[in-house]
Amino acid sequence: MGVAGSFPGYTGRSSGPVMDREEADRALARLGAEHEAIETSLLALQDHAGRRLLEGAELTGVTRERWAATEQSITLLWGYFDAYAGALSEAREIRARRRHPNRDDLAALTELLRGESVTVANPGAVPPPSAAGPARLSERFSLQELVARMNELYARSLDMVVAADTVWSALPARIDLLAAELHRTRSLAHSVGVRPGEHPAGDDLAEITEELTTLRVQVISDPLAFWLPGPGSAAPGGGRPDTSRYDRAARALEDVRREIEAVLAVRQDAEARLVRLRDVLSRADRTLTEARAARGEVLAKIAASEVPAVSGPPTALQERLAAASEHRRHAQWHRLSPLLESLEQEAEDELLRARESLTSVTAPLAVRAELRGRLDAYKAKVARHGLAEDPLLIERYDAARRMLWSAPCDLRVAEQAVLRYQHAVAESLQPHRPDAPQDGRDAGGQGESR
Repeated sequence: MGVAGSFPGYTGRSSGPVMDREEADRALARLGAEHEAIETSLLALQDHAGRRLLEGAELTGVTRERWAATEQSITLLWGYFDAYAGALSEAREIRARRRHPNRDDLAALTELLRGESVTVANPGAVPPPSAAGPARLSERFSLQELVARMNELYARSLDMVVAADTVWSALPARIDLLAAELHRTRSLAHSVGVRPGEHPAGDDLAEITEELTTLRVQVISDPLAFWLPGPGSAAPGGGRPDTSRYDRAARALEDVRREIEAVLAVRQDAEARLVRLRDVLSRADRTLTEARAARGEVLAKIAASEVPAVSGPPTALQERLAAASEHRRHAQWHRLSPLLESLEQEAEDELLRARESLTSVTAPLAVRAELRGRLDAYKAKVARHGLAEDPLLIERYDAARRMLWSAPCDLRVAEQAVLRYQHAVAESLQPHRPDAPQDGRDAGGQGESR
């Protein structure tokens, strides 16, 4: 809704030498063109959509104050224009008297076009004066001064109108679009049980709704409170709407929308997640049962060994899993969402603890199995080297075997027996040295027995 930023400036000179006919005709032509331009600009301001909205709006705050001053400026502006038009009409009448104006006519035209010949009544409601002092009943201007004053009033009035219209053109429409998105999000939130007082996202939606309602009312009644003038801009309407509050509300709504989508995702795959949770907790329970059984076996079969205690089944998690199932049954998705997330992590942790417990409980059995395997491996090695009938090896093998296959088994003693058998095998497989004592192997065996 563009309106020219200022009227064409009057370029006439101050009162001085009397103009000749050509100078007077040229000045009148400029004045006529200037009059048309001024009238066009004033009519455009009069028809400006922003001005019409300001006239019909219930304004508050800074906009009400600025519009009251602007209305006075516009009224004074039309008064100045009427005086300007009157001076132009009078000058045209003088020029129309004669085809070749005499000196008196030219003197009158010079004074009218260049001197302070225009008297304007002071309406008593003048915008902030440019100079201090009491108000006067009338003011005298040259046409050049009158155009400068009209330019000033016009630019200030247009700036206010354009600023208000720009805010009204930008913010209410965006607020309405965001409010529509808010309505859709709120309906979706209600469908999954997200309501104020029951879920943080519901409280956020209530706050955003209140903020948008308040913001729209304030933008409509006081648009200039949401206007940021452009730095160093002299053009009317130079600046932009302040959208900071709108932007905060939009970001908050986006956060809530993502939260609602997360709750919706829970509704869609809740049953599958509950099944997986039951499976994980069932595996943890079975692992703990196996660990308890293994602990009993270890205590019966392994002597002098520290066997850690095994915790009971995860009853607290089972109770929370039952609560999650209830939330799903009653479509309380907003409660189910955070509960499922915590349960999934805790169930995995519980399964890991159960496996670690089984590993620590069965560690003595694993040690015994390793010793048995090592003993049999060395026996097979002895057989491959043709020493299966060696009396010392047979004796030490039988001693280690009795310890490993008896219950309860003392692992420390059994391990020493296996090591003695290993040492004997190693000595038997060494090449025979002529200077070695004949009873060295026996002596070594007796030393180890001690």
